[in-house]
Amino acid sequence: MYNTNRIKELRESKNYTQQDIADILNVKRSTYSMWESSNDNFPIKRLLILCEYYNVSLDYIFGFTNNFQYKNIKDIDLQKSGLRLKELRKEHKLTQVNLAKNLNIAPTIIVEYEHGKYIISLNTLYALSKKYNISTDYLLGRIDNPKYLDK
Repeated sequence: MYNTNRIKELRESKNYTQQDIADILNVKRSTYSMWESSNDNFPIKRLLILCEYYNVSLDYIFGFTNNFQYKNIKDIDLQKSGLRLKELRKEHKLTQVNLAKNLNIAPTIIVEYEHGKYIISLNTLYALSKKYNISTDYLLGRIDNPKYLDK
């Protein structure tokens, strides 16, 4: 599971309360508190709202980079995301079944991601980035560079 320390650090650096952020995300404070404390998974769409609000990248939130933001960041592109996942899989000579096994998810989910039917889940994005050193923002089609994370 990903670490949510940066989410808390960003909130506190702006002197916001959990209620302030819960209001921005249109959720109950208790729900936001569960996400921030890693007791529940942050929905990707809500986390991306926070990225936009704080003007930081998803890679920054995950702790993959210390750069707050990338240039020319865009909205999620499901088609591009699917193609990039397929490209990553092929680069590593993996079948959909092998990749699914590596990520501990069903192969049909890989198929649906590659066809651009769904946004790649947060935990899957994190696992892909950690294992293959690839930017989460790149995988989602939000940026074109950098593709790989700094080591």
